[in-house]
Amino acid sequence: MADEPNVPLLDVGRGNAPLRQEMLAAIGEVIDSGRFLYGPDVSALENEIATLSQVDHAIGCASGSDALLLALMALDIGPGDEVIVPSFTFFASVSCIERLGAKPVFVDILPDTFNINHRAIEAAITPATRAIIPVHLFGQCAAIDKICQIGEKHGIAIIEDAAQAIASAYHSRPAGSWGRIGCFSFYPTKNLGGMGDGGMMTTNDPQIADRLRLLSSHGMRPRYHHRALGINSRLDTFQAAVLRVKLKHLPEATVSRQKNATRYRDMLQAADLHKHFTLPKLDPNAYHVWNQYSIRVPDGQRDAVREHLASHGVGSEIYYPVPMHQQECFAHVAVQPGSLPETERAAKEILNLPIFPELQESEQERVVSVLRGFFQGRQKAAA
Repeated sequence: MADEPNVPLLDVGRGNAPLRQEMLAAIGEVIDSGRFLYGPDVSALENEIATLSQVDHAIGCASGSDALLLALMALDIGPGDEVIVPSFTFFASVSCIERLGAKPVFVDILPDTFNINHRAIEAAITPATRAIIPVHLFGQCAAIDKICQIGEKHGIAIIEDAAQAIASAYHSRPAGSWGRIGCFSFYPTKNLGGMGDGGMMTTNDPQIADRLRLLSSHGMRPRYHHRALGINSRLDTFQAAVLRVKLKHLPEATVSRQKNATRYRDMLQAADLHKHFTLPKLDPNAYHVWNQYSIRVPDGQRDAVREHLASHGVGSEIYYPVPMHQQECFAHVAVQPGSLPETERAAKEILNLPIFPELQESEQERVVSVLRGFFQGRQKAAA
């Protein structure tokens, strides 16, 4: 209705507004220093992320996508190698494998958390398997303890795709500290979002840390002497300065996301809407940081629900409408028909609602009211 307020899926400006002056001051200091690459804010942010993630080393890079690519490069993964990965994920989780000439091996997800089915991983292992990339999807860790046990048993490296899961944990141990390498993204929509692209890699292995630093800077050490075939992937000082400001507020932002998730659950149940769709499942071992609030709408109604929300000014998104094994660019990857049923079902049913920290209770009430209106309308039409 025209007189009702719109509810955005995400409001980056609203989140940044209270920090504007502090961020401008930090940016001004970078301008005055002239140290736009490898400035003191970069090393300071690396130390702060290492402390947050409870690891010995954190290495900045240009994006979360590059973090995944560099992680595979540091492990010398290439042609003839296989990497196990979920198909229900963002493109970057898989493209990094193909870029190095290795082969992605897709494993199905769990229907409740949308994370990789750890019980299906072992059956996908072959003599060519070199790594497993579990994706901590939507802010909730996969069963990373069991996945690491599988990796240790078979001598396979674990690379955590924690792009959406900074400050999350499993069994009270932070994301990014379980595997050989953890990979984070600072894309603006992430829980710790910058003003553009940025990424970070975490590890407890000093040799891996050194190799990640080398590879992210053209493989160059010392200057103009190239010891490895690296890439240009550096976290610039401007981004690091902004991220350091926002990092100080990450704990309270995380709590706000968690409160919003709890409020959604209570509101949706009170409205009996949980009878029409499935609410997100919280793994009791996980500390969920709610990058997304994902419901499952069955019976082919998902797209109609989204259209109804949009027509009433409520933002939503579908993460992800086309799984990776069905993408045109991965059509050459052999996948047995029917082998990823939960992945394909999730892609048809998932719908993500607004969950950003600044979301107000009144806005959540509006989301619930519009959802209720859709299903009441369907019931009346069927009567």
